[in-house]
Amino acid sequence: MPRKIDVEALCAEKGLRITEQRRVIARVLSGAEDHPDVEALHARAAAIDPGISIATVYRTVRLFEEAGILERHDFGDGRARYEAAADSHHDHLIDVETGRVIEFVDPELEELQRRIAARLGFRLVDHRMELYGVALSRPQE
Repeated sequence: MPRKIDVEALCAEKGLRITEQRRVIARVLSGAEDHPDVEALHARAAAIDPGISIATVYRTVRLFEEAGILERHDFGDGRARYEAAADSHHDHLIDVETGRVIEFVDPELEELQRRIAARLGFRLVDHRMELYGVALSRPQE
């Protein structure tokens, strides 16, 4: 379920000052089809602008996260991974062997979660689901 989110536009909506280095980082995040960590973001941004330091990426990621532009995930690999804040809900399936993250939406699962919350006396207002698994088969190398 790849989603393209314009991080630069989200910065403008939130009133953040956008420097040229922040613009590069925002564009890298907008184009990411994975959930990169800061080191991966730095490598991609530095390929566009070699003057971007890892410290700048850390500061920018923190700023974007505090502004609600980025969501941080810990998928159990010891690295904080990021994605642009989505306007629609989705869940994650993490391949524990490769680290690949698959985004999905399942209406039946969403309804089941609402029913469980109601049965326990709650109205569900938000949730985050991360499933961890191994592929049933891998392509032969």
